[in-house]
Amino acid sequence: MPQVVLVNPQIPPNTGNIARTCAATRTPLHLVGPLGFEMSDRYLKRAGLDYWQYVNWTLHESIEKFRSQSRRQSGRWIGFSTRGHCNHTQFRFHADDWLLFGSETEGLSQETLAECEETVYIPMFEPGVRSLNLSVSAALGLFECLRQVGKLQQQ
Repeated sequence: MPQVVLVNPQIPPNTGNIARTCAATRTPLHLVGPLGFEMSDRYLKRAGLDYWQYVNWTLHESIEKFRSQSRRQSGRWIGFSTRGHCNHTQFRFHADDWLLFGSETEGLSQETLAECEETVYIPMFEPGVRSLNLSVSAALGLFECLRQVGKLQQQ
């Protein structure tokens, strides 16, 4: 099963929306600190509604702690970035990939992108738009990965 990783998320409603998507798809969610909010934030809880009980989530204090834990498991780090090398629909995902998304304001750092086995982008057609909303990007990336590995046929 792929896993969604949010590195330094800043906006509680985005994280709550992504948590809801992860709950609906039974996808593990990893939050990598520092976070731009407290886990008790009412906006985070409101966006996730009452679905947090269905989210298999892990909080990592730092990228170093996440690296240590994730590298002991199988799977590639796939970094989503507007500077990615491959269109996310043309990339071949694996069932055990870690889908990394950066903060709303900074994206993934150059250091984290360099650690990824591959970087992908979600195409945008208007050059004046810098990026998509984090929760939209995570949903698009996750559902494309699930589609490719045949997980959307399961109930």
